[in-house]
Amino acid sequence: MKIIPNYSPNFDSKERSLEKINFIILHYTGMKNEKKAITKLVDTNSKVSCHYFIKNNGEILRMVPDSYIAWHAGVSNWKKNKSLNKNSIGIEINNPGHEFKYKRFSKKQINSLFKLTKYLIKKYNIAS
Repeated sequence: MKIIPNYSPNFDSKERSLEKINFIILHYTGMKNEKKAITKLVDTNSKVSCHYFIKNNGEILRMVPDSYIAWHAGVSNWKKNKSLNKNSIGIEINNPGHEFKYKRFSKKQINSLFKLTKYLIKKYNIAS
């Protein structure tokens, strides 16, 4: 699996313990096109980021290293966990979303997502 660096400046500068990673959170971009989505994720004014971005053609971009907290989940909680950014890996899958004529995810995107999540689940021993 090839992962291409395309770093975002939007993350907490203090490294986190990798043992704290317990979740993988999937998002779709909800933007008109892929270029705009990537531009937003690297724009310091947007204050959003993710760890990985899956392009339409299946390419995977690394936006924030796993050892840092990306800003993808906002104010969030799951059971007793609060602020899920601290305990998760965020993956953005390019898709215009419902606001911009939602499209089916490409087979290449799904294949990349499967490979990436399988890798991350094993690497961080994430319960399924």
